[in-house]
Amino acid sequence: MNKMISLLFAFVSLSAFATDAAPDCQNATSTMEINQCALLQLEMAEAEMYRYLDAALNDHEADASLVESIQLAQEAWEGYREAHCDAVYTQWRDGTIRGVMSLSCKKQLTQARTHTLWASFLITMEGESSLPEPEH
Repeated sequence: MNKMISLLFAFVSLSAFATDAAPDCQNATSTMEINQCALLQLEMAEAEMYRYLDAALNDHEADASLVESIQLAQEAWEGYREAHCDAVYTQWRDGTIRGVMSLSCKKQLTQARTHTLWASFLITMEGESSLPEPEH
């Protein structure tokens, strides 16, 4: 049920934003502008996470078992993020803040996941990495 709520929220949010010009996120005041800015921040965090995930998969492509394990862990993490942030949405369901709270939850968990991917799979024993340490 919560997954349906999230999908509906995402559809309504995205379709509402599709016709609008990019908001001025420094001066966003309406609920729609604030949600749009939160969505843009989430999209940037997700792009960064997938960049680190791709690097981890590419760095270990010779080890099919590890690549499969990383992919399974990512799928499980995505399910966790969805369920957790759906719960946050439900907590705030009676207010207009619900959207930004859910999007912020997803952004925060995505940034933490990016750091985890880096720390777990992109640092060598010598402390070197193909990508810099991400913010978290």
